[in-house]
Amino acid sequence: MHAGTVTSVFVVALVGAYLLRLALARRQIRHVAQHREQVPAAFAHTVTLEAHRRAADYTLAHARLGLVSSALAAVVLLGWTLLGGLDALNVALHDALLPHWGALGYQLALLASFALVGGLIDLPLAWYETFRLEQRYGFNRMSLQLWLADLVKGVLVGAFIGLPLAALILWIMHAAGRLWWLWAWGAWVAFNLVLLVVWPTLIAPLFNKFRPLADAPLAARVTALMQRCGFAAKGLFVMDGSRRSAHANAYFTGLGGSKRVVFYDTLLARLTPGEVEAVLAHELGHFRLRHVPKRMLALFAFSLAALALLGWLATQVAFYSGLGVAPNLDAPNDALALLLFMLVLPPFGFFVAPLLARVSRRHEFEADAYACAQADGRDLASALLKLHEDNATTLTPDPLYARFYYSHPPAAERLAALPAPGAVPA
Repeated sequence: MHAGTVTSVFVVALVGAYLLRLALARRQIRHVAQHREQVPAAFAHTVTLEAHRRAADYTLAHARLGLVSSALAAVVLLGWTLLGGLDALNVALHDALLPHWGALGYQLALLASFALVGGLIDLPLAWYETFRLEQRYGFNRMSLQLWLADLVKGVLVGAFIGLPLAALILWIMHAAGRLWWLWAWGAWVAFNLVLLVVWPTLIAPLFNKFRPLADAPLAARVTALMQRCGFAAKGLFVMDGSRRSAHANAYFTGLGGSKRVVFYDTLLARLTPGEVEAVLAHELGHFRLRHVPKRMLALFAFSLAALALLGWLATQVAFYSGLGVAPNLDAPNDALALLLFMLVLPPFGFFVAPLLARVSRRHEFEADAYACAQADGRDLASALLKLHEDNATTLTPDPLYARFYYSHPPAAERLAALPAPGAVPA
């Protein structure tokens, strides 16, 4: 492997991904703008022109912000790699910390400093999205104080969880020999499984308040649905989503005995009991059809392949020098290898995004069909329409853009696949 080859392959992937992202965004902007003034015929009697325009404008605003975000991400990636940003950070921390903190302490500081600088770079766009874009369309309900509190808690939780995991991975990379990547993968899988268990009860409550579902008739209705679906949950909870956003959702979380069903309070305020049941039936469809474990297994398989690749790349000097970093001669390069790999992987992963999106859309169709067998398809259709309107989701996305990015089918395709009005669920 030659450094020049590494540089060339990386630049081709980065430029190709950026240009494709740019072309797709422009298609989306043009298509949505062209259809802004006319509600699609299939929705003419259920969606007002005002709501359709609002969804189009919201979509256009997000797409334009995405153009800025994509350009910034490409510049930052070049800055970290070929322009020497990561190399400069590594040299500064190496010289200042290695003699005093040792190899592990210096490498943890490198990972933490990189995360901190990256977070600060992303902060202005995150602020703008929340307090300008989301605020303009009536979705943001956060105060600056709450936003900052969430930010601080997120950093503290990330450090509390991430630093011990990073220390373990770095120790494995140093001590486990050539097959370190296999042991590191096992640790990463175990960490994710433990996180699924503790997240609902220990971490999520740090950011949101959860209270038991107090609506007895609705609780009885969804409990009966879960019994029909063979789903055992530890409880039914309502989350104070309205404290932060007007967007609505429902989900189940946890693993094994820690599973719980969570409704946003915004969802319960907007949907009828039958519609809530239908939405939950859709989520339970993912459970019954084993979409969640299938996705987890796919993620674990991908991570194993990625770590195996990193296990080889980390031994190649050209991997470092070809990406703008001089490897250490008197200290481990494990943290450098991890950071470089995390930096360069997204441009290559971008090209497989359509395959993942296609699988996800197929799962959504399957979950919809399951929901119609367990609840009333008419309730699911009306709930989806309300959620599309409340979340200002455009009804007229560019078809190619949707095929590339959308993890859920466009509204027209999704509703067309549901039972016609008056149909009786199986």
